[in-house]
Amino acid sequence: MSRQTRSPSELRNMFGKNLRRLSERYQSISELSRMLGINRTQFNRYLSGESFPRPDVLDRICAFFKVDARILLEPVDQLGTDKSILNGPFLREFHGPSVSHVPPEIFPTGFYRFSRLSFVDTSRFLVGLVYILRDGETTYLRGFESRAAMRQQGLPEDGRTREFRGYVARQEDGIAITVARRNSMTCSFNFLSRVASFDNNYWVGYVSRTMPESSDGMRAVRMVYEYVGRRTKPVLAAARTAGFHTADELQPFHRHYLKVNEPFV
Repeated sequence: MSRQTRSPSELRNMFGKNLRRLSERYQSISELSRMLGINRTQFNRYLSGESFPRPDVLDRICAFFKVDARILLEPVDQLGTDKSILNGPFLREFHGPSVSHVPPEIFPTGFYRFSRLSFVDTSRFLVGLVYILRDGETTYLRGFESRAAMRQQGLPEDGRTREFRGYVARQEDGIAITVARRNSMTCSFNFLSRVASFDNNYWVGYVSRTMPESSDGMRAVRMVYEYVGRRTKPVLAAARTAGFHTADELQPFHRHYLKVNEPFV
């Protein structure tokens, strides 16, 4: 049996309810309406169920929230905001948009140089470069393992194997990033908080890897991120430092924040 036909007012109310639900993650309706390019008064009419958007405006709203036109027909909690695990109805309020929305002022888009103690050679430090990018409200990380690190692990050195990607989430005192290589059954977890300094371009925390406890293996070490930006010259200069280094070869601020002579606890 086909679904009973709904009246225009019922459809408007369903859309308004769904739009209110999708808008909850944003602190300001005025800011949200500006982001959508919709007049605030008109947006309020959508929220209250007084009005429908034009097809082009509906398309803009659906693209922004990553939903489809079923928001006119079904509760958004039954749809999920997209097909991803984190934004699905079960996890949305725990690991979804409110957590994954990392404003650029908290963690800017661009390149970062990172350094940490090597997990496989504890006499040296690993330095690398990652790129932070955004797709809508979600913040991602992308980078490549250094060839030296892959070689030491006996792994292929081609770009596809070296590539790793991650997902960035907000935390109360910083950010968390889950990172993995393509089709890998292991990952690493990064927690970073911004250093209060004159230029605020350093984040300090730790990285841990998913592995069983062992007597001779390390699972967590300090980590430093330094914001390099997006200008070609400093990015290339940072890229040239990728690989293994002794403590004395580290950048001064990296050596300072890594506390190279103090155990990690």
